[in-house]
This record gives sequence, C-alpha cells and structure tokens, in this order.
Amino acid sequence: MKPRVPLAVTLSNGKPEDSQVARAREAARQWGLPFLPRRKKEPMGPLLKSAADALLVFEREGVTLWDPEGSFSFNPGMAHLRRLRILSGQQDDALLRVAELRAGDHVLDCTLGLGQDALVAALAVGPSGRVVALEKSLALFAVVSEGLNAYDYGPQSCRVEAIHADAHAHLRSLPSGSFDVVFFDPMFEKPKKSQPGFEMLRRFAEHAPLTPETLEEARRVARRWVVVKGAKHSEDLKKLGLESEPGSRYTSVIWGRVPGST
Repeated sequence: MKPRVPLAVTLSNGKPEDSQVARAREAARQWGLPFLPRRKKEPMGPLLKSAADALLVFEREGVTLWDPEGSFSFNPGMAHLRRLRILSGQQDDALLRVAELRAGDHVLDCTLGLGQDALVAALAVGPSGRVVALEKSLALFAVVSEGLNAYDYGPQSCRVEAIHADAHAHLRSLPSGSFDVVFFDPMFEKPKKSQPGFEMLRRFAEHAPLTPETLEEARRVARRWVVVKGAKHSEDLKKLGLESEPGSRYTSVIWGRVPGST
C-alpha cells in the first residue's frame, strides 16, 4: 500500500470529460502533487482515509478542496456585494478608504486567502491598474486561483494575478517602490465568526504572524502605503507598532497603515 500524502489531485465523480482530466493532470504536475485516478461512483471518504489527508477535486465548475471535516470551493461571497456597492458609486469600503486606492494603482496583496480583498482592489484600481496576490498555502492557492481565473471581472476591473509564494521571500525579491500599496490580512490570533469557508481557511492557511521584518520589507516595496488588517479585540496591530485607523465602532475588524519608505 502506498503511503498517505498530505495533498493530492483527483477528479469529480462520474465520467469526466477528456479536457477535465488533462487539466487536472497538468495542474498536479505544475503543483508537484500526486494525481489519484478515481473510479466511477467511488466515494470521497475512502480516498481521504487511505490515500491523502486532503484532495483537490477538479470539477466542471472549478476546483473543490476536501478534507475529512468538509469541503470548500471558490465563491466571491461578500466581495461581489462590495464590488456592486463600488460600481453604484458608494465609497465607504474600508479597504479603499484606508489604502486610498485609485485608478491605475499597483497593489500587492500578501495574503490572498479567499480572494475577497484582492477582488475589491482589482475593481478599485481599474483596468489600467494591477493586483498581484500571494498565497503560501498550496491548497488555498489552488482553489482560489482557479476560481479567480474563471471569474467574470467585467470591463471596469483588472484581473487578479495569483502567485503561490511566501510573502517575505517574495517581497525580498522585488525592487524597491515597485507597488503603490502593499496589503496584509494575517490570520487573526482569535477566531472570529465569518462567512462559510472561513473554517476551511483557518485549517489550511498560513498561521505565522506578520513580523516586523516582513513589514519593513513591505515598506521598502510600497510607494505609498502598507495596510494591515487586524481583529478589534486583539493586540494584532500594537505588536507591529501600528495604530488603528478611525472606523465604525460596530465592526470586528480594525485597520492600520504605515507609509512606504520609498
């Protein structure tokens, strides 16, 4: 019997199209993951028990991440509503306000996660702008990047360029002043209630805290602002020497920012 692997690629149940099989095999090759053929009508449970701790399942509609506790597939969720509000002329989105995003900006999102803030930033900077989003967790990157590739951005938005990378290492590779805004949404110390998918995010996301060293690299890369999201009743921002920006007293999220150093 082959040993279990942490993560593998497989196909949805039923008879997949040849193009679907080819896409799954090529993705497994690119991500350096084993591809597990799946027999017709074979349940997911036995594969998770015998072959892999988690599975990236290629379906006609996209990619779903499965583990023994549940599943997660890409959904724009609140980002869709936030984008609709921006398109209607409302300018009360906290990310846009704190980061002072404007048309043509280049934004580096160092914590892609579910892709929500990256989608909002993509609309804010428009088709002349650029949004690059980093995700260290291969499982989350696989699901969200595939979802972003298929997302209908519309003519008023640029596309999100997702990269599987460690934020600190990627920042060190960038020239000084190469982005207008650098953004972080690190995993909160204390879990908070959120939309479906957040518990899956918590299980697979990178849990290392944002360090002062990474923040300084971000300042070197940022021309204007480094923006950090934190939890209201935590020391997330204070540990980095950041003061929270004024905002609604009803929200559980706070924001801090520091000027870029270039």
